[in-house]
Amino acid sequence: MADMKAILTVDGIDEPLELPVYKGTLGQNVVDVRSLASKNLFTYDPGFVSTAACESKITFIDGAKGILLHRGYPIDQLAEHSDYLETCFLLLHGELPTAEEKETFVSTIKNHTMVHEQLNHFFNGFRRDAHPMAIMCGVVGALSAFYHDSMDISNPEHRLISAHRLIAKIPTLAAMVYKYSIGQPFMYPRNDLSYSENFLHMMFNTPCEEKKVSPILAKAMDRIFLLHADHEQNASTSTVRMAGSTGANPFACIASGIAALWGPAHGGANEAVLNMLEEIGDESNIDAFVAKAKDKEDPFRLMGFGHRVYKNFDPRAKVMKATCDEVLAELGMENDPLLKIALKLEKIATEDEYFIKRGLYPNVDFYSGIILKAIGIPSEMFTVIFATGRTPGWIAHWNEMISSDYRIARPRQLYTGSPKRDYPTK
Repeated sequence: MADMKAILTVDGIDEPLELPVYKGTLGQNVVDVRSLASKNLFTYDPGFVSTAACESKITFIDGAKGILLHRGYPIDQLAEHSDYLETCFLLLHGELPTAEEKETFVSTIKNHTMVHEQLNHFFNGFRRDAHPMAIMCGVVGALSAFYHDSMDISNPEHRLISAHRLIAKIPTLAAMVYKYSIGQPFMYPRNDLSYSENFLHMMFNTPCEEKKVSPILAKAMDRIFLLHADHEQNASTSTVRMAGSTGANPFACIASGIAALWGPAHGGANEAVLNMLEEIGDESNIDAFVAKAKDKEDPFRLMGFGHRVYKNFDPRAKVMKATCDEVLAELGMENDPLLKIALKLEKIATEDEYFIKRGLYPNVDFYSGIILKAIGIPSEMFTVIFATGRTPGWIAHWNEMISSDYRIARPRQLYTGSPKRDYPTK
């Protein structure tokens, strides 16, 4: 039932058109324009920035107020009181788990972390110097060739099994991508470790030497995953939904999300932060680069400051800054040259009136890039880490769509090409 209605008057159409207006739990009202097609009219909205393409109960963002809610819970509260796997459960099921449900869920994920042994050989088809995201697109999509026993998307149980497999196996594949790039043997997952401990174990241990994973670094990794778990209808999530609307299997849909995330305008922001710090090179150059950033005629931009959605502050950044401080103290890296540049830039951005007025505050990508570098993860792996954390959000949106009365996505266009014309004959 519509809460209100909008009246649209169009030249050439005798009667005004009544369009239902719906009000969600939070956020903007939505005008239902579906009936326009019967009048041979479409809306025009490049980038879908003013279009609600779906109804969802998963995540809500208010960029003006710096609000990010997962199933109603503020992100800062989840970061403080929850952990990544509990947040995964919340995104998938809509409620926080009971103690028993969480224990069962964590056990299930731990027991699905291994990948089919034949997948090890799959990596040999890639060059060692391939971009990690190129390999991730391939190997995640290839999971559908190994786990096709539970891919009936109309079966809720099959969807849940696939969800568990993806959340469990993508960290294993991410670590394998890294090991392959440096020529080290793959490390098998260990069921006695937590999700984030296990990831760092597979990333940095070798068969020759297995070191205990630092609890501080494991906690930092867990928070990075948690703070990236979902972000509403962004480009990659919308891609997953669009691919899913065709009836494609979940592994193919998540691979499509990874491909969309690879774009530098979406998932490459924290990698761009490190590239910027390397371009600045030394603390003595900071003032000159800040001046370049303030110059409207100069194409240089400070990466990791401000956010397309959050206009005042990124609610994830405060949590990530605290984690960043903990990691640098644990590793004794306060004097690392690039990190010193980053910390001085952070100070300037939080004190300089130019940045304050324009809302150019350090965002989650700024701090996560610093943390990942400190841990020892190369910048080309940053987007792979992002994809690992975002997997439960993608799956939750895919499952929500499949569970609803969905239809195949088919955007329209404003055609501005040549009109009909005849092929020239001699």
